[in-house]
Amino acid sequence: MTHRPFRFGVSLFTVGSRSAWRARAREVEDLGYDVLQVADHLGVPAPFPALVAAADATSIRLGTFVLNAGILSPAYLARDVAAVHRLTDGRLELGLGAGYVPAEFEAVGLPFGTAGERLRKLAATLAATRELLAAEADSPRPPIMLGGAGERMLGLAGREADIFSFSIMAGVTPGVAPEDALARRVQVLREAAGDRFDDIELNLFVAAVGESVDKVDLSIIRQASGLGDDQLTQLPGVLVGSPWEIADRLLRYREEFGVSYVSVLEPHMAAFAEVIKHLR
Repeated sequence: MTHRPFRFGVSLFTVGSRSAWRARAREVEDLGYDVLQVADHLGVPAPFPALVAAADATSIRLGTFVLNAGILSPAYLARDVAAVHRLTDGRLELGLGAGYVPAEFEAVGLPFGTAGERLRKLAATLAATRELLAAEADSPRPPIMLGGAGERMLGLAGREADIFSFSIMAGVTPGVAPEDALARRVQVLREAAGDRFDDIELNLFVAAVGESVDKVDLSIIRQASGLGDDQLTQLPGVLVGSPWEIADRLLRYREEFGVSYVSVLEPHMAAFAEVIKHLR
C-alpha cells in the first residue's frame, strides 16, 4: 500500500467577532493544521461565510464538515460552492452528509425521513450540484468528502467521493472489537470503489483526545452517540495517551487501514497539535 502524507483538520464551532475569528483561523494554521473546517448545524457558524472570512487570514485549505444535504437545494448549493471556490482561490473541500438531526429538518419544514431516503437525497443533490458546477465557465470542482459509517453510505462514497470520513460510529459493530469494525468498513469501501480505491483519501473523525481516560472530555460525543464512556474510550475516533503514543497509533492506522487524514474537534485542537509535531 502506498501511504499518503498525513493531513490534519480541525472543526471550529465559534466565530465571535471578525477579528476574533481571523485570529482563531491563524491559530489553526500556526498549530500545524492543514484544513480549517466548519460543521453545518443550527447554533454554530454558517459554514460558507466563515470559510470565506478565514481565507483572508490563512493559506490553508477550508472545508465544510459536513453540509446537511437533506435540506439543501442543488441550485443554491452550486451557486454558493462556485462562489466560495473562487473567493478562496480553489482551497475549498466540499463535505456532504445525509443529515442526522431531526430538529434541523423540522426547522426548515422538511420531513426527516428514513435513512435510505436521506441517502438518496444526498446522492441526488451531489449529482445535480456537480452537473451545475460543470456548466460554469471555470468548471469549479472542489474535492468531495462524504462521511458516515453505514454500508450504503460507503457504497455511495466508493462511487463518488474524493475523501471519505469515518465517523465515530465506524468503530461500532455489536460483538466486534472497535478496530475490527473500522477495518470491516474500510473493506466495504474498498469493494465499492474497486479500481478507484487508491484515489480516495481516508479521513478519521476524532471526537476526543487526552493523555488518560480520566482527562478525556467525552461530553460532546456522549450525548451524540448515546454510548457509555467505557465504549467510547475504546473507539478509534477517541485517542488516549501521550502525544508519542497517539502518533504511533495513527501511524499504525495509516499502515493497517490507509487512514492519512485526521480531523479533530475544536476543544481538542491544542492537545492534538502536540501529536502533529510527531507526524510531520
